[in-house]
Amino acid sequence: MQKLQILLIATAAATFGIAGPIHADALRDAALEIFRPLPSTVPAMADNPASPEKIDLGKALFFDPRLSASGVFSCYSCHNLTTGGDDNMETSVGHGWQKGPRNAPTALNAVLNEAQFWDGRAADLKAQAKGPVQAGVEMANTPENVVMTLNSMPAYVAAFKAAFPEDGDPVSFDNMARAIEVFEATLITPAPFDAWLNGDDAALSPDARAGLQLFIDKGCSSCHSGVNVGGHGYYPFGLIEKPGSEILPPGDKGRFAVTETADDEYVFRAAPLRNIALTAPYFHSGKVWELSIAVEIMAESQLGEALKPEETTQLVAFLDSLTGALPAITLPVLPAETATTPRPTSEVQ
Repeated sequence: MQKLQILLIATAAATFGIAGPIHADALRDAALEIFRPLPSTVPAMADNPASPEKIDLGKALFFDPRLSASGVFSCYSCHNLTTGGDDNMETSVGHGWQKGPRNAPTALNAVLNEAQFWDGRAADLKAQAKGPVQAGVEMANTPENVVMTLNSMPAYVAAFKAAFPEDGDPVSFDNMARAIEVFEATLITPAPFDAWLNGDDAALSPDARAGLQLFIDKGCSSCHSGVNVGGHGYYPFGLIEKPGSEILPPGDKGRFAVTETADDEYVFRAAPLRNIALTAPYFHSGKVWELSIAVEIMAESQLGEALKPEETTQLVAFLDSLTGALPAITLPVLPAETATTPRPTSEVQ
């Protein structure tokens, strides 16, 4: 009888929006079946153990524009840690001021994604770190030139030896990527949602709790789940109704470019939603600047629903609760160039 009373009270609370510990606990129990709070320590990476020396080296490389052929662009250029881990541009600007084809994903919490890039073509952050360095529209460099650049600076040579003491030839393109991966793994941003999952009832506002309930009930959490509230699984954009060609450019077929499978046309990895309030514009095309509009587009295209204004407000309030605190980062002092450091070029091949 007592269990039945609790169930009836919880049902009434959910139906009429009554706040209270029973409603909060019932919602939390449901949420913990779908989501997980952020880990309290830096996640371990396969075949790439972290160390203070490796983190420090990775941080220097993340901020160093000399990894690019022009000496202008660094990882930080497109993944600005002061603006949500991306560049807040429709698509990024790279070598020779070319524009890239897709919106830059955030680097924050990226280590928790199943795979990297919108189409999942990089299995982990090691593989991801190599891509932009070599992409002609981004940093336009070569592994050989990167290694030559790093070897030309004694401070980098010493830093690689300290970070990879077991390696007979530590200054390598692979080790560059490993160091960047370890640094990026530290970019974990605990948010109010994590505090609430861990038992702090006051961490979410009533609107955010109502938004979370909608997020679950309407099916948003079918794709955006887990510790990163997304970042895993591949889904068609426009499951129920395809967005217009501006939002879903017909020339970008998503994961099809990786698998060459017809079923993967216009299929993309589910975007991780942590810090989403900071990372406008939205979608792989970067065409939507308002989070509320992005939420409504997703409801229509993926769920076939037209949201009521109060539902949009509540869903945005929940998404706001995913904005986390960035770890304190001191800008590195980069090694000085020498006479043997390759000179920058701005030529576009």
